[in-house]
Amino acid sequence: MLACCPSSTQMDYKAGLSADTGTPLTDPSSYRRLIGRLIYLTNTRPDIAQAVHHLSQFVSQPTSSHQQAVFRILRYLKQAPGQGIFLAADSSLQLKAFSDSDWAGCIDTRRSVTGFSVYIGHSLISWRSKKQPTVSRSSSEAEYRALASTACEIQWLTYLLEDFRISFTRPALLYCDNQSASKVNWALDLSHQHSA
Repeated sequence: MLACCPSSTQMDYKAGLSADTGTPLTDPSSYRRLIGRLIYLTNTRPDIAQAVHHLSQFVSQPTSSHQQAVFRILRYLKQAPGQGIFLAADSSLQLKAFSDSDWAGCIDTRRSVTGFSVYIGHSLISWRSKKQPTVSRSSSEAEYRALASTACEIQWLTYLLEDFRISFTRPALLYCDNQSASKVNWALDLSHQHSA
């Protein structure tokens, strides 16, 4: 892949990859090894987390279409090899999180995907892209499940940072982007909940 052309995006989300697209690979071990390395890389490259999560569900029976999608991630990484997480030294000590869901995003199971990112000030400290455990019957239900997952992450981070003797005076902010309603801003006053 050293001579490949760089790509500006991680994945073609309109392609609609499923377990049945493409022809099965004769040797799936190379696909599995590559997915394992990309999962490890998501520790410092959150921009590929959703694409890698989506492709990792096909490791049992990968196809040629899945392999082409993995190669596209490699081409995207070639476009900006030094990109990573920047932790600012002058960030304010306020937690804020952004939550979103992709309703029925998985073609095979019709389960939604939760995605969130949590910041201290301007520094990204936690992120996740994960399929929800149950099928949501509406986009609102999928959004509420994503909000609940993000709120749990904020609560856990608050406890962890308090163990490091970092206390918060302002409530954590939780932003949700929902297509069926206007943008909703949630403020979680976790400092009062912890002391109660």
